Amino acid sequence: MVIVTHNGKFHADDAWATAVLFVLFPDSELIRTRDPAVIEAADFAVDVGGIWHPATGRFDHHQKGFDGARQSGVPYASAGLVWREYGARCVSALASTHMGHRLPDNTAREIAYAIDADIVQYLDLSDVGAAKNAPGGYGLSAVISGFNPNWLDEQRLGYDGAADDYRLEQFRRAMALLTDILVNAVKYRVGALLALDQVRDSEVLENGRLLFLRNSALPWTQVVRKEMPKVLFVLSHSIAENRYMLHTVPVSPENFTARADLPAPWAGLRDAELAAVTGVPDATFCHNGRFIAAARSFEGAHAMALLALEAVDSGDR
Repeated sequence: MVIVTHNGKFHADDAWATAVLFVLFPDSELIRTRDPAVIEAADFAVDVGGIWHPATGRFDHHQKGFDGARQSGVPYASAGLVWREYGARCVSALASTHMGHRLPDNTAREIAYAIDADIVQYLDLSDVGAAKNAPGGYGLSAVISGFNPNWLDEQRLGYDGAADDYRLEQFRRAMALLTDILVNAVKYRVGALLALDQVRDSEVLENGRLLFLRNSALPWTQVVRKEMPKVLFVLSHSIAENRYMLHTVPVSPENFTARADLPAPWAGLRDAELAAVTGVPDATFCHNGRFIAAARSFEGAHAMALLALEAVDSGDR
């Protein structure tokens, strides 16, 4: 396989699109050029060539008359065009490689759609000049743009083969970063799906107001927020740190506002100070924001949970 994209300055959309193709076709040759003959002979032409025709591996959006857009109206650039065609297949491949899990086709499509909504569309929006994907200069598109040689690099390298080699190296570095981001996005979403049944089947204590998870790493917030309206606190075992955590339940993914906060007198305390206030000898800390606390034992964390529930009942929070 030969994958071609344009030479010169690169952007996040062409780096993402090329990275996705290399996940699926890792032994491919990468060529950065605007030579029409090389583009014509390639198996894939990304962000160059003036043609959008997925069946022949053509994924450009610069041609006159191009009007490709998502149903939401967000326009496509090369990142979205390649992801639209190969996203689900890429998700399946990464889930298999990195998690040893085979996804049903419909699940892979759903995850690909979610990644498009969370990441890919913003790369496209930035590329076509419609919006930034984050305020300031450190959104993902801006970070990838920073891998391009600046004027000092250009002056140092000149305009011969050394400069081209450096640009290709930097493009590969950008691809590697985006591949890591893509892998993490897939692992997070597949992990969340696999965790659903474990969270749903976990033990509920204190008349349904306290959920106990045997592994703190389980993604639990979404299912608890949507399916367990009575749960006010989550007690979990941090296997990696060998301690027990007490969490509040956020009412929204957008902020730390909780169904109930941990008691105000605990805020910011650690070890002996927290033990003195709570009466729990192995209490270790409570975050100043009162959304998480910890103890060394299940018994200690459970005692703290009971105190937090009592505070809720008394209105003393």
